Amino acid sequence: MIDSQQASEALSEINEIARRVRQSTIYNLTSQMLIMWGALVFAANIASFLWPRTAGYIWFAVDALGIAGSFAISAYGYPRTKIRTFDMRMLAAFLLFLAFGIFCCWLGRFTPRQIGIFWPIYFMLFYTIAGLWIGNAYVVIGLGITVLTLFGYFFIGDWFEPWMAVVNGGGLILGGLWMRRS
Repeated sequence: MIDSQQASEALSEINEIARRVRQSTIYNLTSQMLIMWGALVFAANIASFLWPRTAGYIWFAVDALGIAGSFAISAYGYPRTKIRTFDMRMLAAFLLFLAFGIFCCWLGRFTPRQIGIFWPIYFMLFYTIAGLWIGNAYVVIGLGITVLTLFGYFFIGDWFEPWMAVVNGGGLILGGLWMRRS
């Protein structure tokens, strides 16, 4: 027979295991999205570098593909995990997030280079904030990409878009692969 102290410790251990399993499941699902978004962002940065006059269309297409891919990943994982990683609330939040970002760009009258630094830092702010609740991997990914983005903005010059392909796109892919191991 166990006493109340031992029962309390056992329940504590069970709760900790359940928390780790849930975080691992969330990391696995979101790692797929990070890898997908990373590949899209990598391609969009390279395409924007090669065809700068069409950059707006390129990023619009990437956002549309990313949203569709996020729904697909969520739908594919749901039957197995019972966790929705992207639903209508997430879509609404993403669209509000984009609308506010577009408003900030319009209000600030940013140059193309300033827009190139604004969006990655804006996105990474939310990754970092989410990481405070979801897990440290998001904090590391968000802060790492932000620091490297700022470095590129001030020191890379004309090769900023390819730099961002590696830093932002590659950073998201690397972060997704890292989260799979966690």
